[in-house]
Amino acid sequence: MHPYTSLDPSAYWRTGISDLSPLELSGIYQPKFNIDKSTKIAAAGSCFAQHIGKQFKGRGYAFLDKEQAPPMLSAGDRSRFGFDIYSARFGNIYSMRQMVQLLRRARGEFTPAEPAWRDGDLWFDPLRPAIQPGGFTSAAELAADIEYHLSRVRLLLDEADLFVFTFGLTEAWMLSADGTALPTCPGTVAGVFDDSKYHFHNFTFSEVMADTLAFISICREHNPNMTFLFTVSPVPLMATASGRHVLPSTVYSKSVLRAVCGEVEQNDPAVDYFPSYELIASHPMRAMFFQPNLRSVSPVGVRHVMNIFFDAHGAGDEAEDQSRAAPAPILDDIDLVCEEEALEADAQ
Repeated sequence: MHPYTSLDPSAYWRTGISDLSPLELSGIYQPKFNIDKSTKIAAAGSCFAQHIGKQFKGRGYAFLDKEQAPPMLSAGDRSRFGFDIYSARFGNIYSMRQMVQLLRRARGEFTPAEPAWRDGDLWFDPLRPAIQPGGFTSAAELAADIEYHLSRVRLLLDEADLFVFTFGLTEAWMLSADGTALPTCPGTVAGVFDDSKYHFHNFTFSEVMADTLAFISICREHNPNMTFLFTVSPVPLMATASGRHVLPSTVYSKSVLRAVCGEVEQNDPAVDYFPSYELIASHPMRAMFFQPNLRSVSPVGVRHVMNIFFDAHGAGDEAEDQSRAAPAPILDDIDLVCEEEALEADAQ
């Protein structure tokens, strides 16, 4: 007798993986705490996180949206202008450094050295460059929008019971003057690239870990009982500025993020990890949930992953009944709002 005698079948590769169809795998996600429809949920992160937020809302969960769209905007324009996507109008947050900056900015503890970019008569927020298609019409309009946005972020921290964050990338472009992490490379969505002002940075494990612990600490200062659900986006890098091939760059990025999530989850009972990355991108899935470009996740894949999540929280039958009457929305590539897509135009 030894510790590997008579383990659950899911603990062995043959009985847990190779003897089964990818659609038959079980026990991959075992929640640490319950999430139900009374849980007030906040969400942020990379593009893939948009699916998660839509699923919570579509299945009737208490998904917080503290920066709602003006009533005159159409459904299509709401997404274009950054509404109805996350729990506030912060756009895609690709790195935990961005997330920490946002919270510190909301608390008045951080002001970026470049608070605005000007392009002729138009103004852009460097930390949310795509949030206002076409830009703001004046510096005052931009400043007012930022002030309101940050007030809504503070409110979100005070009210959320659960914060869901999807880690996306380790690669970022930084403002050299003060280390501000930008969501996009200047010049791709807005701004003008200047190598004397901006530099490329690839976050290390220790940097992402420090940022993640800082994020948790700030949230708990506002709400000591807040819990956290971390995921890693299965979507590969659109492009890398590391000087290396995009494949090992993607593996490095996802490996660092997954390792951080694993260590934090093991050490903190109020932090859970949902394996959306493994359920989509690991090799036993045979890339069956990716679109032909091997990057975009198919609607079938999104629904499969989210059904596993809700099944684990005891909402499988209810979600299935609801899906027959009013399916939870599944975003396709066109629906997703992703600044990274701008990089594809430069591929030769």
